[in-house]
Amino acid sequence: MGASLDGFIARENGDISWLDDANKKVTHGEDFGFNSFLESVDQIIMGRKTFEAVISFDQWPYKDTRLIVLTSKNLQIPEKLNKTVTASNISSPEQLFKELDGQSINHIYVDGGIAIHDFLSAGLVDEITVTIVPILIGKGKSFSGLLPKDLSLQHLKTIVYDFGFVQNKCKINK
Repeated sequence: MGASLDGFIARENGDISWLDDANKKVTHGEDFGFNSFLESVDQIIMGRKTFEAVISFDQWPYKDTRLIVLTSKNLQIPEKLNKTVTASNISSPEQLFKELDGQSINHIYVDGGIAIHDFLSAGLVDEITVTIVPILIGKGKSFSGLLPKDLSLQHLKTIVYDFGFVQNKCKINK
C-alpha cells in the first residue's frame, strides 16, 4: 500500500488525490514490484470502498486473480469482472478464512484500510509492504488504525526510489 510520510493512506473523507499527484513523479513503467507480487497471489480480499475506487481506474490491475469484496451493502460488480470478483458479507477475518479453507490458497493479498486493520487485529497477516510517499497530509486514515496490541515487525527489505518514494517490507512477528 502507499502511505504519506505521516502514515495516512487517504484523507479523512477517503480522498486519495494526493497520491495521484505524487504518482506523476514516478518513473514511467515503475510498478514498485506489484506485477511480480500479484503473480504470487492466489486470492485478493478487499474492502468495498477500495474496490469502488479501483473499478474507477482506467485499467483493472488484478488481471484474473480471484477477488472477494468485503461488504455489508449490496454491491454492483461490473459484468466484465463477474468471473473473478465476488462479494462477501462475512463479518470476521477468522470466519472468512474458515470459508476459504480447503481451496488450495497459499498467498492472500489483503487491501483496503478497514480490511487491513481487521486482518492485522486478527493476527492473520504475515508480511506487510508500505511504500512511503514524500508528502505530509496532516490528518487522514491510517491502514493500521487503533490495533488491540502492538505488532512487532522484522525488517526484510527497503527500496529507495530516485523520485523519493521509499518501500519497506516487514514480516510480522507472531
